Amino acid sequence: MNIYQPHSWPVTVNEAIAIQEKLQTEVITVDRLIEPVQYVAGVDVGFEAEGTISRAAVAILSFPDLQIQETSIARRPTTFPYIPGFLSFREIPAVLDAIEKVKITPDIILCDGQGIAHPRRFGIACHLGVILDLPTIGVAKSLLIGKHEDLASTRASKQLLIHKDETIGVVLRTRTEVKPVYVSIGHRISLPTAIDYVLRCTPKYRLPETTRIADKLTRVPL
Repeated sequence: MNIYQPHSWPVTVNEAIAIQEKLQTEVITVDRLIEPVQYVAGVDVGFEAEGTISRAAVAILSFPDLQIQETSIARRPTTFPYIPGFLSFREIPAVLDAIEKVKITPDIILCDGQGIAHPRRFGIACHLGVILDLPTIGVAKSLLIGKHEDLASTRASKQLLIHKDETIGVVLRTRTEVKPVYVSIGHRISLPTAIDYVLRCTPKYRLPETTRIADKLTRVPL
C-alpha cells in the first residue's frame, strides 16, 4: 500500500497534542465503507530490547470466514515514550512500515487501542484511519476515559461509554462471562456498524481474530 503521511513524527507532547487537535477535525463518524467487505485487518505492536525497538504486525483476513490471507512484520527504533493518550505516536510509525509491505488493501482495520474514546477524541484508531483514509475501529482491552452502567454477563451485551455527556463508544461483551472490550469509532464508520463488525470478528475469543493474530505475530521468534 502507498501511504501519505500528513505530518512529521513529533518529539514532544505539545507537538503531539497539536497534531491530534488538527487531525481530529478530519475524523468521519458515519459509514463510508466499500461494501461488501471482503477483507478485515488487525494491527498490533510489541517491543523488543527493553522498549527501544518497535515490532509491528499486520494480519489481513478474509471476511466473513476470517481466514488469514496476508501478514507482515516491521521493526524500527522506538522514538516516542509510553504516555497514555499518545499511543499512536509510539506505535504508528512501525505499523505504517508493516502496512506498506502488504499487497491487499483491507476494507476495515481493527486496532488494539482507542478510537474517539480518547481525551481529545483522537486515539490510535482515528490516527491510523485518517492517515490511510480507511475505515478503522478502536477495540481496546482497558478503559482510558469515560463511565458506563453495569454490563450483563452474556455475549453481545453492551453499555454506552459516556465522557463529558458525550457518547464516545461502548463497553462490549464479546464472550459470555469474560471481560469486555471497549469499542469506539476510528474513522469512516458509525458506532453501530463498528459494534457489528467487532462481534462478527470475535467468533471464539475475547479479542477479534484480526488483532489476536497480529498480537501473536509481534511475539513469535523471527
